[in-house]
Amino acid sequence: MEILSLVFIALVALLHFYFMILEMFYWTKPRGQKAFGVTPEFAEESKVLAANQGLYNGFLTAGLIWAMVDQTYGDKIAIFFLICVTLAGLYGSYSTKNKKIFFVQAVPAMIALALTLLKIYN
Repeated sequence: MEILSLVFIALVALLHFYFMILEMFYWTKPRGQKAFGVTPEFAEESKVLAANQGLYNGFLTAGLIWAMVDQTYGDKIAIFFLICVTLAGLYGSYSTKNKKIFFVQAVPAMIALALTLLKIYN
């Protein structure tokens, strides 16, 4: 259970690192525009906001990596950051009416959270 939990935490961390790269460095490029379904005009107008959002995804990544390496409080750190990711995915999906956000962001975090909780309480 422990290895599976770590695999899913790592997956969520990698996803958020990828989101960070897309939002901070590729937002105005075709790759970023395609990933987020934005027009070149909107991308140019919102690039500062996207970069800020990317930075937050970087913080989520850092927290999840911290959780994986901390031998004392790693599970508690993971629970906190996985709840943050889950809530972000739920809110993002709801507020944008984009179900893809739920499946790409919230579902992997919920699986990692469930595996972490099972590891602790099993």
